[in-house]
Amino acid sequence: MTDGQWAVIEPLLPVRDPRRGGRPLQYSRRLVIDTILYVLRTGTAWRHVPHDLVPWDVAYRWFRCWSADGTWDRVHDRLRDAVRVAEGRDPQPSAAVLDSQTAHSHQGGEAIGYDAGKRTRGRKRHVLVDTCGLLLKAVVHSASIQERAGAKLVLTGITETFPLLGLVWADAGYVNRVDAGLLAWARTHARYLFDRPQPGTLGRPAWYDFLPLSFG
Repeated sequence: MTDGQWAVIEPLLPVRDPRRGGRPLQYSRRLVIDTILYVLRTGTAWRHVPHDLVPWDVAYRWFRCWSADGTWDRVHDRLRDAVRVAEGRDPQPSAAVLDSQTAHSHQGGEAIGYDAGKRTRGRKRHVLVDTCGLLLKAVVHSASIQERAGAKLVLTGITETFPLLGLVWADAGYVNRVDAGLLAWARTHARYLFDRPQPGTLGRPAWYDFLPLSFG
């Protein structure tokens, strides 16, 4: 992590309260972040962290702690908002794109399933991003859960976090002529209004049926 990057990240981390006592920190938080980023970037096992970084168990403990208290979410959201502002956009997005991807996996117990459409056994990740491609929400579940059911997990309560969100784009895997159940769910539970443009009007072939989902 560069000095400039650390200058942005450091103020977003929790401030330790000296009144709570405890031993002084043996390793700097910057080095802890470097160690966590090393694991995430290289995909190595925690126990294989190089010796010039923080011991793996220390870095892992901080990683779990910051995951549990929402630190990672807060850092991510602040950085996303800063990027949007730097590009001249409102921090609150008004449009988003919904899609999913199935990944091979042999671990996860009940979270493992079979995606018949992609012929893949593993997990499925649903992501909602803004029009810049910045993450708004992600949900990981069994690959056996269909797109329409997974979309409900992502879209439920989304306007509480992003009140200006008024349009979500999704492909025909979510809403099509065969199964429009997501439409009925949205109107009943979330009061969303869906609009289907004429095929091909968005510069895509007619069979693609790219759908805007309007939030009412």
